[in-house]
Amino acid sequence: LQGAMFHCSAWCYEDSTATMQQVQQCIKQCHVPLAQAQAIVTAKLEHFQPLHCNDKAKDALEAGGMEARVRGQLDACLAACGDDHLRLVPAMAKKMKDSLAALQQ
Repeated sequence: LQGAMFHCSAWCYEDSTATMQQVQQCIKQCHVPLAQAQAIVTAKLEHFQPLHCNDKAKDALEAGGMEARVRGQLDACLAACGDDHLRLVPAMAKKMKDSLAALQQ
């Protein structure tokens, strides 16, 4: 997608009769597919973060939990979450590829 964006942007300069505003608009349009792809990847990865482990640890500390015990619970939560997420990677990668392929059509 990046290569296509650069080729498209370079093509915008080929029309010697185009105004600077037209060239800039053309370049802006060339960036749209890449921006859409970045938004797709960012959205998928945002749902992939194990934030609930951090929230649980913070709540436990605020409730007076001992730091060492809370740290152990956090480590266990992160390990379990990591294992869960590793199992999700193939499906997430397929969804990303499908979404990105749809952009290129």
